[in-house]
Formats: sequence, structure tokens, C-alpha cells
Amino acid sequence: MSVLCLTRALRCLTLSQPAVLPSQVVSQLKLGAQGPGTVSWCRGFLTTASLEQNRKDWMHREKYTIKPIGIRKTGGRDHTGRIKVRGIGGGHKQRYRWIDFQRLRYEPGKEGHPFEEKVVEVRYDPCRSADIALVAGGNRKRWIIATEKMQAGDIIKTSAVIGRMAVAANEGDAFPLGALPVGTLVNNLEIQPGKGSEFIRAAGTSGVLLRKVNGTAIVQLPSKQQVQVLETCMVTVGRVSNVDHNKQIIGKAGRNRWFGVRPSSGLWKRKGGWAGRKIKPLPPMKNYVNLPSISAS
Repeated sequence: MSVLCLTRALRCLTLSQPAVLPSQVVSQLKLGAQGPGTVSWCRGFLTTASLEQNRKDWMHREKYTIKPIGIRKTGGRDHTGRIKVRGIGGGHKQRYRWIDFQRLRYEPGKEGHPFEEKVVEVRYDPCRSADIALVAGGNRKRWIIATEKMQAGDIIKTSAVIGRMAVAANEGDAFPLGALPVGTLVNNLEIQPGKGSEFIRAAGTSGVLLRKVNGTAIVQLPSKQQVQVLETCMVTVGRVSNVDHNKQIIGKAGRNRWFGVRPSSGLWKRKGGWAGRKIKPLPPMKNYVNLPSISAS
């Protein structure tokens, strides 16, 4: 009987009209007032600023400088805000030292002649694995990649002359590949003459000059890959500094965060057949001789 009475009572109920908020309450919600008994209304962060302003402009400088340059963290994101490289984020603040990768850079009025520079200091660089050296010669100073045994006070030589006889170069000197004897350990290899070094720049790495053929040189990279470039491409003699970089012990996860390395997912992932050891033949030699010149590009 009680259930029947309750059912009739529910049928007789009618929906009431929706309550209308007073104009004062509505204005408080719109303005986000934090008065007693009111709820603040907030909206998402909107901006009309162009994303082009987030581009890295710290390297867009006209005049070279040896002073450390402040840089902004990107977190692996490009100028559109999308993540392009995973595992990057945070890290200690770093300042960039502008490295001159074009070793054969003449001073005005001294083109074509070999020149010498003195090593002022060799120091740690937070933006790369190898150490860097501040060298001075003539009226300028610049940062370069240091070699294994380079010390302050050393005199390094740079020359673009290719003679009939191979030169006996010291470690840290820079010469064209055609001027060095076969079997020389080299680093900071150029792909196109005058463009600047692009290969063999990591800590403790070195390549080997295998042979010279018809105005070209074949160099074996640290990955055992062989490349063929013009013999006028500049290289530095010796190995890159900080040889024990691969023996560095991190010690704790927090130190990786200092380096700006974010942790990966902690989930266990089953590996497929690709994870096994495979013996593959060496890749074919890459030829960089027929590339267009810098002036044509």
C-alpha cells in the first residue's frame, strides 16, 4: 500500500522552472570575483602572439663572439610547439660557446697563407661531449674543438697548401686531406670544402685516412662507414678530446635530469625478433664528390 501511494505522489510531481541567476551573481561569475559564497569562473589561456616569436633567435647574430650566449630550452619542441624529439626536458641552465667549425678561416688581408694560433685555454663545454679550446692568433680569438692532448700554450698550424710530399703534421694541426699521409688519424672532417666540419666531432672519436684517388680522399668514420670527399676538404689531425666520456658513471637518475634527459616509460615492453644480434655487412661507401658547390647552392 505504501509503495502505491509513493508511486502516485511521484506522478503528481511536476518539474519546476529553472532558476534564473540574479544579474549580480552572473556579473561576479564573468569577472571572476572571489567573493564569499561565489564560484570564480576562469577560461583557458589564450594569446594572439605569433608562434614565430618562439623560434630560437639566440644564434641569429651577425658578429662572431667568444662570450657565452644565453640559450632557451625547447623541450624537444619546434617553433610550432609540437614535440619533435622525445626524451628532452628540464635540465640545468646552459650557456652556449660559439664554436668555429670552419678551421680554415682567414683574417682579412691574409688569404692564402698558412697561419698559426696559440691555445689560450681548454675547458669543458656543457653543450657537447668534447672539450673546447680557445685559440688566439692575429687580431682575433675563437673557440674550436680540442684534440686529445691539446693544452694551454700549444701552437697549432692551419694550412690549405697541398704539396708534392705529405706533411708531418702534429696533433691539433689542420690540413687538407690531400696533404696528409695515408693512415693519419683525423677528426672534424669537412664534406664540402669551405663549409666547415660536420663529421667526427664527438668526444674520443677519430677517423682514418685510408687512401687518395684522383683528387679525392677516402676516410673511414668511427662507425666504420667509408666516405669519399675531395682532397681539398680540411681535417684536424688527431683524436677528439675527452676520450673517457663513454666511461662516465651517471650514478643516479637525478643526474640524467640535470643533463636534460627525461625518463622513459617504466612499463615493461616485450622485445620482438629485431632485438637479437645480427651480423650485417658494412654499408657501401658514400660519395660526396659530385655534390654542388657552395656558390651554386
